[in-house]
Amino acid sequence: MSNTQWTPMEGGCDCQHIRYRIEARPLFVHCCHCRWCQRETGSAFALNAMIESRQVSLLSGHPDLVDTPTESGLGQQIARCPHCHIAVWSHYGGAGKLISFVRVGTLDDPDQLPPDIHIFTESRQPWLSLSGDTPIVEQYYKREQFWPPESLRRFQQLIPEIAAYRASRQ
Repeated sequence: MSNTQWTPMEGGCDCQHIRYRIEARPLFVHCCHCRWCQRETGSAFALNAMIESRQVSLLSGHPDLVDTPTESGLGQQIARCPHCHIAVWSHYGGAGKLISFVRVGTLDDPDQLPPDIHIFTESRQPWLSLSGDTPIVEQYYKREQFWPPESLRRFQQLIPEIAAYRASRQ
């Protein structure tokens, strides 16, 4: 992510029933090449802006939350427009609704959020070449190694809430 000043960004689904705004710079932007993301998107990867859910303002509409399995077994809820069924964000089982993974392609100006990292590249499509300055990892990674200090600080503030959420699921 660039160090330029942040301006809130808006996005939505194709039919415009769902409109939202991300109020803060995402914690980190993942370009995930795992087979699960490939299957869910019908594409070679998923591009998700990871952000605290309290930083996502719903401007119009109400998405349907669709329970979807994940390789981890914890599942995720995908927020989809009830009309055009476009996925606008998801909540993974590890943190529940505390963190949103906003689908970058649903932003009005998706060019502003390129990936900060390519993950699970061991299963990337073989015809897709990755190069440049964006880190590339075969599986997942340690946040402390890649995230900017401000994102780490913000995430640290969520840890007690995430711990309480996980305890409530047991």
